[in-house]
Amino acid sequence: MARVFLLSPASCSGLRARMIMRPGADFLLARRLRESAGAPLGEVYTFLSGLYFRGKLAYARAFAGRPEYVLVITPTAGLRSPDALVTLDVLRGFARIDIADGSPRFRRPLLGDAKALVTGLAGDDEVILLGSIASSKYVDVLSGVFGARLKFPLAFVGRGDMSRGGLLLRCVTEGRELPYAPVDGAIRRGARPPKLPPLPRRVVPTGG
Repeated sequence: MARVFLLSPASCSGLRARMIMRPGADFLLARRLRESAGAPLGEVYTFLSGLYFRGKLAYARAFAGRPEYVLVITPTAGLRSPDALVTLDVLRGFARIDIADGSPRFRRPLLGDAKALVTGLAGDDEVILLGSIASSKYVDVLSGVFGARLKFPLAFVGRGDMSRGGLLLRCVTEGRELPYAPVDGAIRRGARPPKLPPLPRRVVPTGG
């Protein structure tokens, strides 16, 4: 059985997005975005989202059997590899689409890529959504294609983005994959779980 991980998109309209798209931005990632080759989508989204997307990407790469089993949902380009290169113009195009509005510019490419993906899945393969199921902005499209294959981490219910990101990074450190449940019929909102305990501090041996 294979698991394909779909990562929800980072917001392209927040403070960090304005920072990276600012004409005078001189840090390395901003400069790469302005070049014709562009910068990797995963790096750009990690900058925009911080801990949450970093956790999603690290977790998916740790537990997907193959690199092509890690895909990112985008506002206008359907499903893309986190290694796909994007330019500043592409990012500005992302920022113009509010995926919560159900725009055809978002839904059509996502639907097309999801249909192409499902044709290559074996009977027991699963599709794991690393993102919120509390709203229908992409869940409806994906559920309509993948049905019972579409699952999500149960531990996401009730957690905020930062808590989810921290949990995923902890799982990577521990080599522990979370249990999943089908999105169809799931409780989409729940009580906030207890805060994660701090990770034990690393002990650095001293010479003697």
